[in-house]
Amino acid sequence: MEPKNMLLRGAAPTVAQKSLRVLLWAAALAFIFSIYTWGISQNPPGFSLDESATAYNAYLVSRTGAGEFGPKFPILFQEYAVSNPSYINPLTIYLLAIVFRFLPPSIPVARTFAAFWMFAACLLLGVLAKRISGQRKIGIIVAGTALLTPWFFEIGRLVWDAHFSAFTIVLFLLAAYRIQGKDQWNWRDIAMVAGSLAIITYGYLSGRVLAPSFALGLLFFVTTKLRFLGVVKIWLAYAVTLIPLILFNHSHSGVLTKRLWEVTYIKTDAPWKEIPSQFAEFIRCYLQDQSLTPLLLTGDGHWHHHVEGSGGAMFFATFILAMAGLLLVSARRWRDPWWRFVFYGLAASIVPGAITDWPFHELRLMGYAVFLVLLTVPALEWLLAPTESTQTASMTSGESHRSQPDRATVATRGLSRPIRLGFLGILLAATVLQAFDFQSTFWREGRNREFVFDAPYKAAYDAAVARPERPIYLENGRWGPAYMDAYWYATVEGRPLSEFVRLSDSRA
Repeated sequence: MEPKNMLLRGAAPTVAQKSLRVLLWAAALAFIFSIYTWGISQNPPGFSLDESATAYNAYLVSRTGAGEFGPKFPILFQEYAVSNPSYINPLTIYLLAIVFRFLPPSIPVARTFAAFWMFAACLLLGVLAKRISGQRKIGIIVAGTALLTPWFFEIGRLVWDAHFSAFTIVLFLLAAYRIQGKDQWNWRDIAMVAGSLAIITYGYLSGRVLAPSFALGLLFFVTTKLRFLGVVKIWLAYAVTLIPLILFNHSHSGVLTKRLWEVTYIKTDAPWKEIPSQFAEFIRCYLQDQSLTPLLLTGDGHWHHHVEGSGGAMFFATFILAMAGLLLVSARRWRDPWWRFVFYGLAASIVPGAITDWPFHELRLMGYAVFLVLLTVPALEWLLAPTESTQTASMTSGESHRSQPDRATVATRGLSRPIRLGFLGILLAATVLQAFDFQSTFWREGRNREFVFDAPYKAAYDAAVARPERPIYLENGRWGPAYMDAYWYATVEGRPLSEFVRLSDSRA
């Protein structure tokens, strides 16, 4: 008979132990999130015009079901009272409306909401890394790296739909990884992948390019006739989700592509002889968006997206791991459909930025950031892999699962494990040091962005409402329909909009 302590050691955790573990994890995540969102109401300063439009429409939806214009629960929301309006995607507004249903509207609430989705995207990247590698420590490293990355951190503090795009892409990657390991896909698998593609499409403008590209990339998973039929079913299910968008576009005179034509160099009505020059411009922009200067040194030149002088959009150590992962997959895992799809996704994620005229636009290239971080997984597997003798022993003892034999190919011929662990330690230490440097600059210089985040407007608004004269006339400024800032601040204060009169502006 085995000793009692041996029985206890092998016993499954009790319900109380599981509950305590869940509570500890929840407390740890809440603590990390509080650090992640610290000072979010002061940096960025103010509240930009696009943020006001998103938050104000969300508040209206929370009370009436409709935005500033149009019917209840629209497919897209008209942005601003202007003669030639654009339309913004609905998901962020509807989700923020749920928050405003229970919490009063305010800048800290809206910014914390935005940060939550980026925080969740970083954690889910860690979950995906853990599933790919089968190692919790790799999942923790990837999630931690994502949380520290400036690209994710800064965009996660912007209250418009850009902060949601990383979450939608990671959600799709989780669904895609789930099906690639199965020979036959049931209706739940198909619904999850098609639904995640729809969320990308309705989440952010670049998603209308990314989602169809990702849907086409599912062909990399086709290794049998059953899988091909599964891909076709996903395409059909995804097409069904696009019907409301297509009908809305038909009834609103091509609003889906309006914003694209405003920012792209591509002209559909150009003569045939100009097509080669447009293609050459696309190649130039595609290569330009892969430039290492903004990626590692300067970041996006738009101060809304990145604090000037705080370094690049991504840390050097993360990029080194991503390139090492790229080389490892190219050399040893090229036949794996999943990694072929990741290569394809990396290339496709650059297209939304390359078809527009802004170099290294971080919002449009958010998918690029996600795939770069994902590519650190093969490098981390290699750096953390056991020695060949240990690996062989674990395989002969039956300690493996479906993808373990493939992971065994990352065995470390030539470099001992202490050397590899030492190199990984250097990279992780470099990440922490560069993160500290970035955060120092972000908090020192980031508060100086008052102009780009319309902070001076709040001072003018406060001066106007402090006077007794009514109504207060709102005139659009040089940079757009500034009346929206007044509407948002009045909403936060509970001030009736009847105190304001918006002046029409033919220039808006």
